[in-house]
Amino acid sequence: MNIRSSVYLRYVANDLRANKTVTTALLLVVTLSAFLMGTGALVMERTLGSVDQLFDEAKPPHFLQMHSGQYDLTALEEFAAGQPGIESWFIEDMLGFDGAAIGWERPSTGESGDFADSLIDNLFVTQNTEFDHLVEESGAIPRPAPGEIYVPVGYQQRYELRVGDELVVGTDAGTEHYVVQGFVRDGQMASSLSPAIRFLISEPDFAALRQAGGGASEIIVEYRMTDLALVGELQRAYDADAAVPKNGPTVTYALARVFNAFSDGLAAMALMLVSLLLIAIALLSVRFVIRGTLEDEVREIGTMKAIGLPSHEISRLYLLRYGAMTVIGCLIGAGAAIAAAHLLTRSVQVNFAPAGFGALSAPVLLAAVGLVAGIVLLTCWRVLRSVKKVEVVNALVHGSLLGERQSARRAKRQARRLHRTSVAGRFGTLNSRLAVADLRAESRQWLLIPVVYFLATVLITLPMSLLNTFQDPGFVTHMGSPEADVRADVQFADDVDAAGAEILAAMTEDHRLTDVQAHANVLYETTGVDGPETLRIAVGDHSAGSAEFLDGRSPGEQEIALSALNADKLGVATGDELTVRNQDDELTLTVSGIYQDITSGGYTAKMPGRVTAGAASYVIFANTTDETDPEAVASEYNATFPDATMWPMQEYLDQLLSSLTDAFRSAAVLSLIFGVAVALLITCLFLRWRLSRDRPVMGALSAIGFSLRELAGQVQGKTVVTASAGIGLGAVFAATAGEWFVGSLIATLPFGLVSLTLLPNPWIAYLAYPLLLLATAYVGAVLLSHSLRRANTSDWLRG
Repeated sequence: MNIRSSVYLRYVANDLRANKTVTTALLLVVTLSAFLMGTGALVMERTLGSVDQLFDEAKPPHFLQMHSGQYDLTALEEFAAGQPGIESWFIEDMLGFDGAAIGWERPSTGESGDFADSLIDNLFVTQNTEFDHLVEESGAIPRPAPGEIYVPVGYQQRYELRVGDELVVGTDAGTEHYVVQGFVRDGQMASSLSPAIRFLISEPDFAALRQAGGGASEIIVEYRMTDLALVGELQRAYDADAAVPKNGPTVTYALARVFNAFSDGLAAMALMLVSLLLIAIALLSVRFVIRGTLEDEVREIGTMKAIGLPSHEISRLYLLRYGAMTVIGCLIGAGAAIAAAHLLTRSVQVNFAPAGFGALSAPVLLAAVGLVAGIVLLTCWRVLRSVKKVEVVNALVHGSLLGERQSARRAKRQARRLHRTSVAGRFGTLNSRLAVADLRAESRQWLLIPVVYFLATVLITLPMSLLNTFQDPGFVTHMGSPEADVRADVQFADDVDAAGAEILAAMTEDHRLTDVQAHANVLYETTGVDGPETLRIAVGDHSAGSAEFLDGRSPGEQEIALSALNADKLGVATGDELTVRNQDDELTLTVSGIYQDITSGGYTAKMPGRVTAGAASYVIFANTTDETDPEAVASEYNATFPDATMWPMQEYLDQLLSSLTDAFRSAAVLSLIFGVAVALLITCLFLRWRLSRDRPVMGALSAIGFSLRELAGQVQGKTVVTASAGIGLGAVFAATAGEWFVGSLIATLPFGLVSLTLLPNPWIAYLAYPLLLLATAYVGAVLLSHSLRRANTSDWLRG
């Protein structure tokens, strides 16, 4: 190390020690920014790594078609024979049971329960031999003996099940008992957004369970391709073949991977967005501190230039100071991010596969914190370029960074502002008029406070508004459903049509229920841009409105409404004609409107009419009278109609979107904590610097009769006024441009939402949060101005 480097490092170390408060404040902001960005990046990397590891172990299909009902085996064999890209395929048999029919018991303690509160379809299967395995935590492929069962890890976590517990399944012939031997991960149905979950039993037990009756028979037709690029071609060929089974959703390998990582990936994205806002605050803070430091040390800069030290060497000296602070903050943030990512991905590693600090983790973390460091250092460098413009005489004589012309222009601007203030501020006390005059004269200096509080308002408001939107009862219209109090599903029944007619008749005659609507899901075929497509249409009365339409309206006679993803896939718009057909007839319909839907992968359609036979399933909606409890009605109907499942709509929505709301809730809490903490930190940092600069002025005011309480009141008033301006603008931005930004971001995800209208709680978003931030600003001002009351004012006059 040469002498110059040694001197530089010694200077930097001494300066950081001498300015502990400023250094600590900036260090905390940079550390938080690096921590959140690094955590978000690591969570994303580990989530994808965990999903990929599970996919390597379980080998899920590249393309699958779920189907309930009869099917033609010969048609499937002929189809597979005609597709040269298929490496392997098979048909998985499954038996579906309602959660109320499955209970658990713990012999050692006598505890028991059931799965009645779960929306997920419970499917019993045997272990596959070629691919799509259910695997244990170690990656082993279990093969249960008769009487044993392997339970999905999702249920293990939810119901706190243990090895040795007994599972009891109610069938038509009685009950079947199994001993829990272990827990399995499912590459195909591991996502919290998956509508189904699989239990693993032995082949003899499966045959006995089928023989006992009570379960709905389903299949999955699964394909593995020689090349993943051929999946799209296989899907088009499958849709074009009228003979193969299609009564159920289709899923591709890529879509399963996205949905498996979706909820945890969304939480990671939220953390990174919070980090970006904190970085913006950090940049403002760094710029403010550097400018303040240069102004305080302008005579030293003038001296260094006078003795011949080049401007770039002086800039380098300061850049080393803030560069060291940035590097230290990023290193601390990166270390904290490793620990936080481990905690945040524990559920991911339970549901998918253990994914430790792998080969990509270090580069991803370095890239994330390196981005933060690069942005901060670039800002430092841009601000320090002003050192070149410092004039030696002006710096030494006047103590100013500005040249003579710049100083003159600034003086004129301040004079004009003071004149406008004296004209506009004839009302109010002299103390308040002086505060306003100072704000106008030093508006550029005070700009930091409103900008920071603007960003803090956006930072804490948007995540909470997004959480409230997904929890709002009105969000159900984004799922292609009407806003109702209860929902009944008829799917697992030997005779779906008879079961649907029975519960519909009972609900129609029930005086506690109103606005009963029945929708029958019927499969049709149509011709899209890439050839034949299967269309799942909800046939029923849609006149009352059952979705939020992006364009057009609900369908009438000879009309059809399409979800946004379906309209895009089929290449049609409102007013176009679409021909649909099934075994009975062919219809040419006009597209009446396009709506949003996140159910069934976002591919749904609506058509008016009444179906009494041939439906794949039925969904019936109803409202309850004012004095009726939806939960009580649902419990009564579930006990009376075993072939149907009724849910209070709010509970249905909460459980279906629980993974998303959990992610948004975590982001909202973190945003609130960090937003308030950083706002308070920057307020204290700014006021400390400002009070130090204004001591001569306050000393003069004190000498002519202003009390220390009045001086403190000026500081508090200016802080509250500037913070209020930032908070108000932030609230307006969050409600307008912020909503557009969040909606655009959500629309890029394969989720079925094209446009999202935020539904914030106005009491929280526009009253509680602004008051909290305003209180934060006031507390910061009180803390810093409190020292004025103990100060010796005579010292202030000496600067």
